Amino acid sequence: MTEVRRPARLTAGDRVAVVAPAGPIQVDRLEIGLKYLHDWGLEVEVMPSVLGQHDKLRYLASEDTARAADLRTAWLEPDFKAVFCGRGGYGVQRTLEHLDLDELAAVEKILVGFSDITALHEVLNARGLVTIHGPMAAAVEQLGSEQGRDRLRDLLFTPESVTDLLAPAGARSVVPGTAKGRLLGGNLALLAASIGTPTFAQPAGIVVLEDVGEQSYRVDRLLTQLLRSGWFDQVSGLVIGDFTDSDNADLVAEVIRERLVPLGVPMLEGVAIGHAELNLAVPLGLPVRLEGTSLIPLLPALR
Repeated sequence: MTEVRRPARLTAGDRVAVVAPAGPIQVDRLEIGLKYLHDWGLEVEVMPSVLGQHDKLRYLASEDTARAADLRTAWLEPDFKAVFCGRGGYGVQRTLEHLDLDELAAVEKILVGFSDITALHEVLNARGLVTIHGPMAAAVEQLGSEQGRDRLRDLLFTPESVTDLLAPAGARSVVPGTAKGRLLGGNLALLAASIGTPTFAQPAGIVVLEDVGEQSYRVDRLLTQLLRSGWFDQVSGLVIGDFTDSDNADLVAEVIRERLVPLGVPMLEGVAIGHAELNLAVPLGLPVRLEGTSLIPLLPALR
């Protein structure tokens, strides 16, 4: 069994870094997000590539090697207690070949991000590290949600105060039951794209899934790919988050039920995790218990 390793919690006055391992970041959005971090008493350093842009591939923030180098520098610098990703988009997978993932995982540091950042969560969780799936530094709509902002702050500063990872937003039970295991997963498309790569990690535990902008048939295709590959073979429970900006929300929900209910594991849907305005931060890699419509941490997320 993989040893669970929890980074130290934040306290006022800590220094943190912002990186952009995926898409380019708008300055005005980052400035708004940084104000929230400053309000928590954090000292923030923005790494050099954050406000850059790839010369040819304009959907990337700077060259792959530059994004990877900034992430490595921020992660290995002892003075930084956490690394906040600025935004998702696309590009994290391109950086992985430029990183020594065992070197990163040897350092117990907080990672905050979601969506495309799933590629980093996957490799760090597989090596035992607990990471935070939640609003990013330039995610102004999500940081602007008081509930979402408070959840992220509580997880980072007073993790023992978070006793139900699905409160205050309610979840609906699709398949009743209880389950225990490490909380894993993240963005459906990124998890499917990992299959067959050197960084693929077979999940064993309770899995959270979310996505954005995927039409119903594409959600079907992604889930079918995971099912056919045996991805769910060691999954003990399912937490279905938001699938925002789809072609038909009801049809997407039906596709998910049709594909996943036959697994016979406890399953919740309607959970406020993902790309909607309310994005409840959750600790990936942490042992949890799914009980009814609650997801209970078996340890504080951070030391």
